[in-house]
This record gives sequence, C-alpha cells and structure tokens, in this order.
Amino acid sequence: MHPIVFLPLFITIIIVISACSAPKGSIVILENPNGTGFTMDFKEWSSKNKCELSLNKGDVLQIEVVHENGKIALTVKGKKGSEPYTGNDLESGLFTVTVSETDKYEIRITGKDATGKVIVKNLESNAE
Repeated sequence: MHPIVFLPLFITIIIVISACSAPKGSIVILENPNGTGFTMDFKEWSSKNKCELSLNKGDVLQIEVVHENGKIALTVKGKKGSEPYTGNDLESGLFTVTVSETDKYEIRITGKDATGKVIVKNLESNAE
C-alpha cells in the first residue's frame, strides 16, 4: 500500500488522542496589576489551574466563590508546606483565610463541569 493511504488514518488518530487529553470548557484568569489578587472566571470547565501570591505572616486572603454549576475545589498551599485552606464542592460564598508564615502560596482550583468565578484578594495583615 501507498503511504498516502495511511496519512488520513494517522491524522485521525492524532486528532482523537489530542481531543482526549484537552481540558474541557474555558477559564480566564485576570491578575490584579498590583499583584495582590486575581479573578478566575470559568465556564463548563473541567481541569486544574493555579496562581501564586507572595504573602507575609498574618496576611488575610478574602476569597469569593460564585458557584453556578458543576463542582469547584480550592486549595491554598505554601511552598514551605503549610496548607491554610482546602475545600471541596464549594458553594457560593465569601470567606477569609489567614496565613501563618511568610511564603509564596499556590492557590489551586479544580473544576468539574464548573461554571462560575473565584475572586482572591490579599487584604494584608490585620496585625500591624
């Protein structure tokens, strides 16, 4: 057989494989220009994503969750190992998280067919 016959089959296999591993839905992440927070806006999104914030001991993160559909999970974890917050199946609401040490923190979001928004702001330290 000619290689030309195998080319369409090869292309089809590549398309199928890449479609299986692609994240579903869409997410838009907008960071605040001053580096004190960000907004994650997602629609029918199934995947994981993260943002990082450098925080000082005692800083307070204000987290707002707007849950419209699907499942949303959120974790706040420091590079040194502290994990001040972990939440699964989040519903709409507003809450705060206080960090216990100065570190670079990873705010990781996981969605499953999730539609909504997560807004994170550093309110800075109350202990001044």
